[in-house]
Amino acid sequence: MDLRPIGIFDSGLGGLTAVREIMRVLPGENLVYFGDTGRVPYGTRSRETIIKYTRCDLNFLMTYNIKAAVVACGTASSIALPVVRGEFPVPMVGVIDCAARAARDATRNGRIGVIGTPATIKSDAYRRALHALDPALQVVSNPCALLVPLVEDGRFARGDTVAQLLVREYLAPLLERGIDTLILGCTHYPLLTDVFRDVCGPDVALISPGATAAADTKALLLEQGLLNTSGRRRQSSYFVSDNTVGFARSAEMFLGCPLEGELTRIEIEKYENRETE
Repeated sequence: MDLRPIGIFDSGLGGLTAVREIMRVLPGENLVYFGDTGRVPYGTRSRETIIKYTRCDLNFLMTYNIKAAVVACGTASSIALPVVRGEFPVPMVGVIDCAARAARDATRNGRIGVIGTPATIKSDAYRRALHALDPALQVVSNPCALLVPLVEDGRFARGDTVAQLLVREYLAPLLERGIDTLILGCTHYPLLTDVFRDVCGPDVALISPGATAAADTKALLLEQGLLNTSGRRRQSSYFVSDNTVGFARSAEMFLGCPLEGELTRIEIEKYENRETE
């Protein structure tokens, strides 16, 4: 039995969709979440900046004696995780490899679409992960720069005209290539599931990185004997690097439930040069 919390971070709110899935499959686990709302978005930053921010975020989470880290940010998972994974003494789960495996298992015709932030798509991480699993897979990618601000503005309902138009435009080149599986390569995108479903139709499988990361986290804790089996009520703590009011107001729509636990603003820059223990 291990009472230590799982640490989870994202560049902002989107990682809360991963928290939602983790709470569902691991209801007894304590959680510490950090949303870097003061430096969002990561998807338009340089490679060097993304790696620096990721180290900083992990340094902060390590101060809470976490037993595992979930990088619930597609950009950080694709660009920084391969670099920093060996720098910290805890197992880490990203959202790239687990989503790639789920897409490989879901596809029937071998044609998989990937959407994500410009940095995630430019990194080609999903294509590499999919081809490592099966070189014969056909991967079609498209960056979707406007979907994250759209979601954070609350514009993700099925009837939202702007959401429908943007999603149709972004998915058109993928659907024209005959994909039957779509990786939602950003943790914001699951909130647009109804819109994606309307545009794609029922025959395209939608792969949520938050859901696959939660499943991998559970498997990791089981394998390494790190599960919290105490039966105690879960304790959750949330931290942001900017305004707590805006985060609290939006968190419920990402979590699908009221925000439980403390919410605190921190100065994340203090953790940039801290050595890991």
